[in-house]
Amino acid sequence: MFEGCSSLKSLNLSKWGTSSVTNMNRMFLGCSNLIELDISNFDTSQVTNMEFMFSNCGSLEELDLTSFDTSNVTNMYLMFQYCNNLTSVSVTTAKWTFTESQVGLRTGILEYV
Repeated sequence: MFEGCSSLKSLNLSKWGTSSVTNMNRMFLGCSNLIELDISNFDTSQVTNMEFMFSNCGSLEELDLTSFDTSNVTNMYLMFQYCNNLTSVSVTTAKWTFTESQVGLRTGILEYV
């Protein structure tokens, strides 16, 4: 959807209705200058594919994914590839079913709340 939008610096999608979305593959891939991304209210309960979702978002430093329910997700391959500045990803333990290595994160980045 926003793939390759390298000019984006800030994006607030907190009011978007995503309850029927099943595929978020490459949604923000290549948004290399994105510094602020608010997806705090995303309903991901129907999503099955998050492959490369944030890949190459090299300017992001933190993400709040506490609303993410990954119970139906079968593919998170390299979800955070080349997110070299990412230091904090907040997730809810009961809703997050993947390890850091499975989604391409360095150890210690996920913060379980």
